[in-house]
Amino acid sequence: MILFLCNRAQYDYYKYHPMSEITSWMEQMVKDHPDVVTVVKYGKTYESRDISLLKIGLNTGKEKKAIWMDCGIHAREWIAPAFCQYFVREILQTYKTDAKMEEMMKNVDFYVTPVLNMDGYIYTWENETTRLWRKNRSPGPEDCACYGTDLNRNFDANWGTVGVSFNCCSNTYPGTKPASEPEAKAVTEFVGSRKDIFLCFLTIHSYGQLILVPYGHPNYTAPNYDELMMVGKGAAEAVWKVHGMNYTVGASPDVLYANSGSSRDWARMQGIPLSFTFELRDNGTYGFKLPEDQIQPTCEEAYSGALHIITYAHDKTFSGAVANAAVTLWSILSPTSHTFIFVWFQVLWLS
Repeated sequence: MILFLCNRAQYDYYKYHPMSEITSWMEQMVKDHPDVVTVVKYGKTYESRDISLLKIGLNTGKEKKAIWMDCGIHAREWIAPAFCQYFVREILQTYKTDAKMEEMMKNVDFYVTPVLNMDGYIYTWENETTRLWRKNRSPGPEDCACYGTDLNRNFDANWGTVGVSFNCCSNTYPGTKPASEPEAKAVTEFVGSRKDIFLCFLTIHSYGQLILVPYGHPNYTAPNYDELMMVGKGAAEAVWKVHGMNYTVGASPDVLYANSGSSRDWARMQGIPLSFTFELRDNGTYGFKLPEDQIQPTCEEAYSGALHIITYAHDKTFSGAVANAAVTLWSILSPTSHTFIFVWFQVLWLS
């Protein structure tokens, strides 16, 4: 039965899948695309499950830049893992026929974690009473009977300062210290040890129809805030063009609420220049229980937005480098040199 579900032609990308089917789907992606897809295990959850990602890219024999995407850091946000699976399918289907995607697959590797909080995600599938579980499944401190830490408050980014509760039963409990949780630690160690290769860091959530830029703390502003807002607004426009859905762009304190310890903020503090959180559909009508008939339009529009950011990051590095060098050279040359170059190009053109 699992093999049937995970056959690439039969797998239904427009329904929610339990963790066992997502794991089998990951294995099937490797079988279907062995030349460009590998599974990388980079940590274990509290309940000793392997945390795995799909590394996707063409082997060029050279060290490559990379794009990070994770989904399912909050257990109840089922649309996020659905989007990660859709994203993988789309890039694998298009790179052989789309010249731009082929170029990006040559220049960068995509690191995609479909479900980061596997323990919590599995817990939400157990029954209706656990469906809205948010945190991971580690036990609280010795004096607490509650379980779970909010993984998106557990990263070393202004940890424990705003938007958290140190009541261990709270949904925003940040843990006992930064990266105290094995899931956050796995991302911290994997990405942190390779931070120089990552061009952008995308973490997918729901809900609210937002594209959030660093930082979640109101007292801090990202050094490239204007660039982040420009790219984010471009992504929101790309989203809107698909189904007319409006996404709001901004720092969390401005458009949502202040928070600390997010993976988005941590990634920007590590020097990864383009770090964004996507909050997918909807605006509260269904909330975390987004109906399956909205999976397809949600994924289609979010893919367009994410692709805008990824393309910008790629082109800035691989196309913009030449243009920027030319502008820099032009700026340091004397006016006499400018005249010489202009005349030289005229001669070449007329000849």
